[in-house]
Amino acid sequence: MMLINYMQESQKKLQETVSNFYTPTGIHVYFKDALLNADINVERVIAKVEETIATHLLSEVEMVIVGWFEEFEERKLNAFYKDGTLHISNMQSDEEDMYDDIVHEIAHSLESPLGYIIYNDEKVKGEFLRKRKHLHDILWAHGFKAPLDFFMEPEYDEEFDMFLYEKVGYAKLSPLMQGLFVSPYAATSLPEYFATGFTEFYLDNNHNFLQKVSPELYKKILLLQQPEKLDTAEF
Repeated sequence: MMLINYMQESQKKLQETVSNFYTPTGIHVYFKDALLNADINVERVIAKVEETIATHLLSEVEMVIVGWFEEFEERKLNAFYKDGTLHISNMQSDEEDMYDDIVHEIAHSLESPLGYIIYNDEKVKGEFLRKRKHLHDILWAHGFKAPLDFFMEPEYDEEFDMFLYEKVGYAKLSPLMQGLFVSPYAATSLPEYFATGFTEFYLDNNHNFLQKVSPELYKKILLLQQPEKLDTAEF
């Protein structure tokens, strides 16, 4: 009986070790569900995040939960940020795919504490809306006719999201908007414009593409890298 108890306790500790760990910066990583791709080393992915993203930009992230959530199905997502926690899908193609999702949601975590820096002078918003107008003209010319007002709301609108995702389709949208947005998803709302740009900043070490496509957004993301300037910058 003692041997059985010992084995059960050992197995429990082993499972806890695999499914629950803390990173050097204190982020709690927990596996609600097992990854479907066993080749992904989550510790390596998180280590890359902490190596590439400045510590002050991780301040809002207390926990990462890997698993499957109803919101993924309901909102057609594979990751979301809420109340200090990154919820990351356990269905990942590879480590780069998971890194992309985590960085994207870290961007969303920054909108509350740093939103005044990102948005208050309206330079990023203005750049986004100019691109939206251009996108309207492109799509109108290709037979996807919708009123301009539909394109000029910067916040998330499910109807507009579905217009791009289902009626136009990302396969058609990508070549039409090449050089206008860093990705089709960047056009869905102002917050996603920021988050996709933030992600692109960390995916492309040269930053050439982001700087060319979204110069105002690029300047803001550069500013966010410098904590000593955040408190003294004028907006």
